[in-house]
Amino acid sequence: MTKPYLKPLVLATSVALALAGCGKQESASAPAAPSTSASVASAASTAPMAAPSVFDVSELGASGEACKDFNQFVNAKWIAANPIPADQTSWGSFNVLREKSLRDQHQLVDDANKHADSATPGSIEQKIGWLYRSSMNMEARNKAGFEPLKPYLASIDALKSNRDIPAWLNQSFAKGDSAVFRFGSRADYKNASMQIAYAIQGGLGLPTPDYYTDAKYKDIRAAYVQYMTKLFELTGTPAKEAGTQAELAMKLETDLAAHSIPRVEMRKPQNQYHFVSVAEADKVTPHFSWNKFFAAQGLTIDKGFSLSQPKFFAEMDKLLATAPLAEWKAYLSLHTISGAADALSEPFVDARFDFYEKTLRGQPEQRPQWKRSLAAVNEAMGEALGTLYVAKYFPPEAKARAKELVDNVRAALKNRIENLDWMSAETKAKAIDKWNKFLPKIGYPDKWRNWDGLKITPDNYFANMEAAQKFDYDYDIAKIGKPTDRKDWGMTPQTVNAYYNPTDNTINFPAAILQPPFFYAKGDDAINYGGIGAVIGHESSHGFDDQGSQFDGNGNLDNWWTAADKKQFDERADKLVDQFNNYVPLADHPDLHVNGRLTLGENIADLGGLNIAYDALQTALKKNPAEASQKIDGYTEDQRFFLNWARVWRGSIRDKAQMVYLNADPHSPMKFRAIGAPSNMPSFAKAFQCKPGDAMVRPDDTRVKIW
Repeated sequence: MTKPYLKPLVLATSVALALAGCGKQESASAPAAPSTSASVASAASTAPMAAPSVFDVSELGASGEACKDFNQFVNAKWIAANPIPADQTSWGSFNVLREKSLRDQHQLVDDANKHADSATPGSIEQKIGWLYRSSMNMEARNKAGFEPLKPYLASIDALKSNRDIPAWLNQSFAKGDSAVFRFGSRADYKNASMQIAYAIQGGLGLPTPDYYTDAKYKDIRAAYVQYMTKLFELTGTPAKEAGTQAELAMKLETDLAAHSIPRVEMRKPQNQYHFVSVAEADKVTPHFSWNKFFAAQGLTIDKGFSLSQPKFFAEMDKLLATAPLAEWKAYLSLHTISGAADALSEPFVDARFDFYEKTLRGQPEQRPQWKRSLAAVNEAMGEALGTLYVAKYFPPEAKARAKELVDNVRAALKNRIENLDWMSAETKAKAIDKWNKFLPKIGYPDKWRNWDGLKITPDNYFANMEAAQKFDYDYDIAKIGKPTDRKDWGMTPQTVNAYYNPTDNTINFPAAILQPPFFYAKGDDAINYGGIGAVIGHESSHGFDDQGSQFDGNGNLDNWWTAADKKQFDERADKLVDQFNNYVPLADHPDLHVNGRLTLGENIADLGGLNIAYDALQTALKKNPAEASQKIDGYTEDQRFFLNWARVWRGSIRDKAQMVYLNADPHSPMKFRAIGAPSNMPSFAKAFQCKPGDAMVRPDDTRVKIW
């Protein structure tokens, strides 16, 4: 079961790790913080004078380390005392808070399961309870084996010629299952007030296209073929024939990869959008009728849609005409089995884990079954679970109190734009217009999604996930041709993350991130601005990063810059690219560097967000001079601001996982996020009395200032 299309992460940029897994489409999730639970109980600007510590300074290193390696100074002791658990690929502040959210959610789904049979028929509580129960019932899943998959595999086996493949693909998508490419709704880049259809490259099981050809991934490719072989064997194919099928599938997939746009190039909005009429699209793919595809989805496309990567679709069409039918059958069967593996019996689940988590990312052990079942509930009915989460863990008043902090940080951003010394008045006016049109969304949706029509039973997990996938797909494509709803959410309230979406110009802060160490109900201003304030600044800055800056205040892809100002922006951004290109995360692999171009958007957002949050802190302290002059645990407010920023990014990661992220994730490694932005800020050097020549003080000619 491979979802056709979930808004790609290159569009909705988030503060946390974006790459949750490989080989299946997953929503963004990751980061965040210590385990103490607290709702947003008061805005930072009203923090009490006798603020409690909320920061364990015994974790800090020797004072001289602050100017040498701030991450080492703040986080080394904690990292040494908190090794990565066996069922994780990384461990740090974000992971700890995510675990807290999972425990909270676990209680909710456990309660729903216990009361599902007596719950109101068709209620959210009943559906969640039964879905969770069916996932946890491994006895029934093991008994079923791959029986639920047999009709799908039989339909592939029944293909008589390549001419039959398009009709098979059409019906697969109509059931909410994708192959070869992804499809769904998104705002029109040239008229963001409307939703249109997008067809986007896909169909690969490895993290990025270069995994299929680069010599350094030879062992990964071999392991991937072994994984394919194992899946074919599990569905009854003899070992020798299973190996042949795996090689055939790999051949076609490698051809697709060769014509897929690389991850860095996919960050360019121009490579995400290519509007064509249906007739024009059919010229690109003469062997694949888009009219027939849309008819099978129940859609009528009038003016056109985005055939987002024409080169990829031209190759897909070529393969439909020329690749042997045996290759197509092997490829379609492989992705059908792999996509459904986590919904089948334990041998399939284990095989998928062994490759994607253990081999590719270095995770020694499976997560416990309750976590995997909870992940399934979030995949299938995440927003529905969010209604229960908000009711118990995020009181209504928290939303209003968090809004004050958002308003304070946004005001600081406006002030910085107005006072930039490198931008003309003409471009500033356009930037302020975009700022004025920001829509902050806090905690949870104003209007919850309706789940009527989704049928869930207590005893058939595969059928439940199949129904949920179809339900979600129909919900998504029903938006095509309709006005964009700016109040729609791309994350659930229980997700520990935040994001900015340029096509609706919204900044979004789910309830689960509005907790320590990002926000403390009774914490001092510095801690809160260094945590959630910097997150707010980060997401706001995404509106003006290398991607977001190409969209105007209405969400349209439109150049609102003067040529001179754009040149200034690019030159400053290039210096940030150079800074991060020089970071080497793995001591045993000195040849592996951070990709400064791939991570540029997140690095701009970190730098802008931290500067903006620092300005907002200074404004808050002016209103409370007594707090500004006090020290807590021997540290000033300015110092505590930077201390909490670094603590947010504390963590360690397994080498294999780090290698995947370096290739595929737009976020820099945690330790470089802790030091990257502060090293460019004179306010950091002043706070810790750092001197020119110290590692945390970048020279004037390499220091980066953008927003």
